[in-house]
Amino acid sequence: MIDVDAVLAPDGLLSRALPGFSWRRQQQEMAEAVASCIELGGRLIAEAGTGTGKTFAYLVPALLSGAKVIISTGTKNLQDQLFIKDLPLLREAMASPASVALLKGRANYLCLHRMENALLDARGHRREVARHLRQVQEWSLTTRSGDIAELSSLPEDSAVWPLITSTGDNCLGSECPSFSKCHLVEARKRAQEADIVVINHHLLCADFSIKDEGFGELLPAADAYIIDEAHQLPDVASNFFGLSIGTRQFLELARDSRAEYVREAGDLPKILEQIDHLEKAARDFRLAFGKDGQRGAWEEVAANADVVNALDYLRKELKGLHGMLKSIEGRGKGLDSCMSRARALLDDLAQITEPENPEEQVRWFEVHTQSVRLHSTPLDVAGLFQGQMTCHPAAWIFTSATLAVGESFSHFQQQLGLHQAETARWDSPFDYQEQALWFVPKGLPEPSAPNYTEKVMELALPLVEASQGRAFLLFTSYRALHLAADWLDGRLDYPLLVQGSAPKTELLRRFTEQGNAVLLGTSSFWEGVDVRGDALSLVIIDKLPFASPGDPVLKARLDAMRKAGGNPFMEYQVPQAAIALKQGAGRLIRDVTDKGVLVLCDPRLLRKNYGHTFLDAMPDFARTRELDVAVDFLRGM
Repeated sequence: MIDVDAVLAPDGLLSRALPGFSWRRQQQEMAEAVASCIELGGRLIAEAGTGTGKTFAYLVPALLSGAKVIISTGTKNLQDQLFIKDLPLLREAMASPASVALLKGRANYLCLHRMENALLDARGHRREVARHLRQVQEWSLTTRSGDIAELSSLPEDSAVWPLITSTGDNCLGSECPSFSKCHLVEARKRAQEADIVVINHHLLCADFSIKDEGFGELLPAADAYIIDEAHQLPDVASNFFGLSIGTRQFLELARDSRAEYVREAGDLPKILEQIDHLEKAARDFRLAFGKDGQRGAWEEVAANADVVNALDYLRKELKGLHGMLKSIEGRGKGLDSCMSRARALLDDLAQITEPENPEEQVRWFEVHTQSVRLHSTPLDVAGLFQGQMTCHPAAWIFTSATLAVGESFSHFQQQLGLHQAETARWDSPFDYQEQALWFVPKGLPEPSAPNYTEKVMELALPLVEASQGRAFLLFTSYRALHLAADWLDGRLDYPLLVQGSAPKTELLRRFTEQGNAVLLGTSSFWEGVDVRGDALSLVIIDKLPFASPGDPVLKARLDAMRKAGGNPFMEYQVPQAAIALKQGAGRLIRDVTDKGVLVLCDPRLLRKNYGHTFLDAMPDFARTRELDVAVDFLRGM
């Protein structure tokens, strides 16, 4: 029996071994539920409010169990926190013999073969890329893990990354000349041997989808799966159980084919001509879609003559390259890999543009500045996910601070088919009535009004001044964010940080260090952001976070629910938005000493009959509708 009480009780091991550790009833109860699930092999959905200490509540029973446990997180940042900070701390305090491994997706590891190819083709790179490539080469001589997170000096958007990492498309596997030194292979070997493996949802779902195609397991078999930040899993699963291809893959195939041709052939110039044709066809396909920033259903462009002709041209040139590579099959492992990739791209293109069961898929496109991507996303992933769980007869634990809407878990359960799972909720131990005030202002126009963002900023200004900066202003659209940034420019006496002006981690570092900054962000700052202490005392949310009704996947799902006789707004859009709002509100109070004001500007909260769903979902903050009360609260902190 897993004895979590001996570790987490008021007089338990951690209270003696960890300075500052404080007993929390909710944490101990959740740990007992997790331990029971691991022992009995059940399914548990556990919501643990902010401050519960849910990380220790699942790590302690995992370490005590002696079982093989895979822990999946929502982000790589949380993955690193578990592996670098939380697990070492607990293993030392508990004197645990359990071995631990960190495993990321293949794109996070240096590929020695691709780096060497890129160095061979050095003359073809821009000066900046060539400089970054030299830095990678120097680092490659000293790194043990090959984890590109170690290369923090290189910008996140550097064009060098796809040159020195592999994808499922271009990896040569055991045929690679650098296979014996492969960092990814080593990382997977460590994961196979470890008792506890820390991954993220993308890798979990990638493993599921790859096994469906018969390419073998990425992850070791496990006795238990613990899914943290589980509210993100349905969206991640939708992406991975579908298909997605983009013009970048065609251009990468052309570039790799050229490099492998130089390395392994060199005597058939017609292949180089065909590679040039494929590159032109891929770029022409992007141009056929026009301006960037578009997202829409495939049906919107399927009859567009420019798109149809460009697609036919792309398919023709891809077939041409595949045929030429097929004719010299066996000349080299790299060229054979390119041939297989060309065949796979042809098959994926056919599945997306001419599917066998179009009624089960949402086919859509998105246009970027230099690329276009085509997607085929399943309407419903519940059956697919349940199929994978059946193939993995283990204990399954899903946890997050935001899984329930009010007291109900039905929205989350329906998304993943978890109707038979046990459910449990533990409220936050924080004293929200004393620590936080929720202000819903009077007199604002409807969110559809053209001057809405300006009115929100006029309201925000005295609040930001009362809090002396130290504020998050969260928006449901980039348009509103940029309007707000322009309006605030020159009106604030505090540093103004705007999403997009620097990487997210850098903006958060500045926000915390400056101590009086105002940060403007959209969805990526609504969750997974942990600012404790005095640096954050005010969170202003402009609107209820309904997903865009123009999103092609959401629109198709809502239409399907409507055809089935359901009410998609109340059954899907409102619960989804309530969970997102709870995430945004969760940025405010992160510790027992934190205090602050949450402002939700949207008048629909109290005017519409669905408002009670949001009210019931939120933490038990003190509430007011008076600006003066909110200002006084901030000044009195």
